[in-house]
Amino acid sequence: MQPEARETPAIELSSDETIAPLPRVTLQAFCETPAVAATMQAAVADRRMDKAHTRIQMGGPAAAVEAFRAAPTPNIIVLEAVTDPATLVAHLEALSESCDAGTKVVVVGHVNDVQLYRDLIRRGVSEYLIAPLEPLDVLRTLSDLYISPESRNLGRVIAVMGAKGGVGASTVAHNVSWAIARNLDASTVVVDLDIAFGTAGLNFNQDPPQGIAEAVFAPERLDSNLLDRLLSRCSDNLALLAAPAILDRTVDLDEDAFEQLLELLRASVPCIILDVPHQWSAWVKRTMLGADEIVIVAEPELASLRNAKNLVDLSRATRPNDAVARLVLNRVGVPKRPEINVGEFSKALGIDVLSTIPFDAQLFGTAANNGQMIAEVQAGSKASEAFTQIASALTGRGEARRGRRSLFEPLVAKLKRRKAS
Repeated sequence: MQPEARETPAIELSSDETIAPLPRVTLQAFCETPAVAATMQAAVADRRMDKAHTRIQMGGPAAAVEAFRAAPTPNIIVLEAVTDPATLVAHLEALSESCDAGTKVVVVGHVNDVQLYRDLIRRGVSEYLIAPLEPLDVLRTLSDLYISPESRNLGRVIAVMGAKGGVGASTVAHNVSWAIARNLDASTVVVDLDIAFGTAGLNFNQDPPQGIAEAVFAPERLDSNLLDRLLSRCSDNLALLAAPAILDRTVDLDEDAFEQLLELLRASVPCIILDVPHQWSAWVKRTMLGADEIVIVAEPELASLRNAKNLVDLSRATRPNDAVARLVLNRVGVPKRPEINVGEFSKALGIDVLSTIPFDAQLFGTAANNGQMIAEVQAGSKASEAFTQIASALTGRGEARRGRRSLFEPLVAKLKRRKAS
């Protein structure tokens, strides 16, 4: 799969770790306290549980034993226990008599007892959690049940979307991807989701014969080998899944059209940047809200403010266990254009502005016409520095490479080698 796994390190995350979505599984939870029941409700409502079929009820281990005497067990059973360890073990032994093969059991207890933990694990319990819990504790545990140890370092999906058309969201997505791959030395894939009008191929000066259309319109053929052939390499650490940008068919996609593709990318690439088109359909909404990080690109004017606020409010309401969406203000300082002050824009949305990118028609026009990134045209520009800042914030990594080598660096390296020998 491009980019090659080589020895590229997984991205170090700053605010929260990447928790993989659960596969299509069934889950039943048997709680004994309102607090744990509320936490379970919050966890199963999370975006990462979309595929899971869940049911939460009260009664604890005793209710679980009764429920499954004559009924098949789900893939996961979550039990909250407030009784003494001996009673819990007795209930687990009774439950084991009716448990189907492959059923995983997670116990939520109220006692921090190492001996109890060891005893439960020895009896086949998958995990023992100690209340009180946060929804992310539950999500992390459930996700880990279905992740092999060699796949712990999952790729992080970052969705970049414009608050309105023409604000430069694609330009931001492409330049941030380039900064992550080059400056931060992290293997990255740019996915152009605008199948009919995408510009990633133009901006990276690539014209691949195949791209995202083959992955989306023939999902039955999609696997890691096909995806490897569809990716176009832009540099050592950067690959592109380009849009065909032709109008031979309409793009009326199912809500989950990109799920299989993103699962394959997560398993092989540390960083995936989604260039999300400015339209509102079921698949756009699901793909954006399903990302690990959302970046909203806006201009400092009223329509952008209104639309950005709607997107931020939506993400807050539907992603309570995720970090709030990030805001990037692009094309700041257009001559003679009245603009909303950055502070007022930020206050209206209730979030900080991650970065402001100054308007520079000459620089951005030259880069677009040449199929180059901003840093390739003018490395020391304020716009280039802004893209590096955004890349660092999104990945939680500082700048790994120096932009310019010292004139004395080769000599110093030679002296070090001579001293070592």
